[in-house]
Amino acid sequence: MRTFNRVLDHLEEWLVASFMALATGVIFISVVYRYTADIAWVWNYTRHINLTWAQELCIYLFIWMAKFGAAYGVRTGIHVGVDVLVRLLAPPKRRFWITFDLLAGALFTGVIAVLGGMFVFRMFGTGQVSPDLELPMWVVYLAVPLGSSLMCYRFLQVAWRFRRSGELPSHGHAHVEGLQTGART
Repeated sequence: MRTFNRVLDHLEEWLVASFMALATGVIFISVVYRYTADIAWVWNYTRHINLTWAQELCIYLFIWMAKFGAAYGVRTGIHVGVDVLVRLLAPPKRRFWITFDLLAGALFTGVIAVLGGMFVFRMFGTGQVSPDLELPMWVVYLAVPLGSSLMCYRFLQVAWRFRRSGELPSHGHAHVEGLQTGART
């Protein structure tokens, strides 16, 4: 199970980073293209390029990134949560409500995954395609059941760890993965 989780962790991180990098690259190229259209000699070489699909692609990439990024957020403890009142409770009550919240998150994302899967299944039979890229729309909407399923799994994973150890994932605001802090010698 540890190997599965490690592979899933890396896949999740790789997908989020790839979607973000690709969307950023497409936006950058599109903006540069748009603002160099006024330069005559550049326009002579680039006028045959058609980037009408760039905005649609970026929207889809950001949707996919957000769905998988939310699951990453649950796993690492950076997902948005309001815990002001929970922190004021006595430890036994706090433990109950944290477990309840995690399981409620799992239930909600599980329901969204199932309903999203049903929607994608129905969309598959319609033959609808996106306006510019002409991607099958079921592929675009597949982000909902896949991302929600992963998020549901992450909620259950965090709840299981919390019940066993009493610890939640936390993210230090000043912590950057791969950087070590300390005095220089």
